[in-house]
Amino acid sequence: MSQPTLGAVAIGRNEGERLKNCLRSLVPHCDRVVYVDSGSSDDSVAFARSLGVAVVELERDRPFTAARARNAGFDALVAAGPVPDLVQFVDGDCTLEADWLRAGRAHLQAQPRLGLVTGWRSELFPAATVYNSLFQADWLRPAGPIRTCGGDMMVRSAAFQAIGGFNPQVIAAEDDDFCLRLGKAGWGLERLPLQMTWHDAAMKTFSAWWRRSTRDGHGFAQVGHLHPEHFKRERLRAWVYGLALPVLFVTGLVLWPWLSLAVMLVYLLSFLRTLQGYAHRAPVKERLLAQVGLLTLSKLPNVVGMLTYLRRRYARKDMHIIEYK
Repeated sequence: MSQPTLGAVAIGRNEGERLKNCLRSLVPHCDRVVYVDSGSSDDSVAFARSLGVAVVELERDRPFTAARARNAGFDALVAAGPVPDLVQFVDGDCTLEADWLRAGRAHLQAQPRLGLVTGWRSELFPAATVYNSLFQADWLRPAGPIRTCGGDMMVRSAAFQAIGGFNPQVIAAEDDDFCLRLGKAGWGLERLPLQMTWHDAAMKTFSAWWRRSTRDGHGFAQVGHLHPEHFKRERLRAWVYGLALPVLFVTGLVLWPWLSLAVMLVYLLSFLRTLQGYAHRAPVKERLLAQVGLLTLSKLPNVVGMLTYLRRRYARKDMHIIEYK
């Protein structure tokens, strides 16, 4: 039996050397590669073309989103025909493992009811900053059947087309939305116990982390609206720790000081509970307290993102991406 054909779609904006490493990891192992650029001002487009990669430059007439970019890449593969059996999607700040591409292709060939497979993502430099450490901890997920995964995934083209691809209106957690729709359509999803990609977050500032966490909150609210059963816990935590408790704290400062003290104790208990659950998987033990502190604080930007989504939704405004790098 001949192996299924494999295309690849990489997306990015001003990724610099990270994109170059990404494309170099794809070209030798994929039948066709498309790079979708969302308004880069660096040499991303020129470099991609120098490798013989097909390039799609998104028009600025609509908001850029990762979902829109991935759809455009898939459409480019279809237009060039024939449609590859499988498509590897990857973000431009990630480098693919060649062994992953072989294993993912073989697994999907052997399991025709699987709509996608994914693998493990790791940070290239987890100890470089406390923010990189948080990313590394977040990437640690068990192998086996899954409901959702991140944007690095190998997808069966028939499954992609059956559900209409990604929803371009979803600006964050669009991969969750895609996976949930895939599962509801009857396709299986699986994470293989293999290294798939190396991610280079290169996050160095508190402001970048805050914007990223704000974007996460937007995803909790928007995808939670589309799939009410999803992100329930994340939304509840954001409302409680990011809105209700801060309001009570400020109220206490004005009226009842003991109320503010009680709120501080609740945050302390939350910090200690997070510390207990997170300590065993913290990738950089030396920064453990800082990582837990950021996790506790993250509910504030999360709720900002959730409120941003609600404001946009009720005002019927476009869902613009929240940039953090």
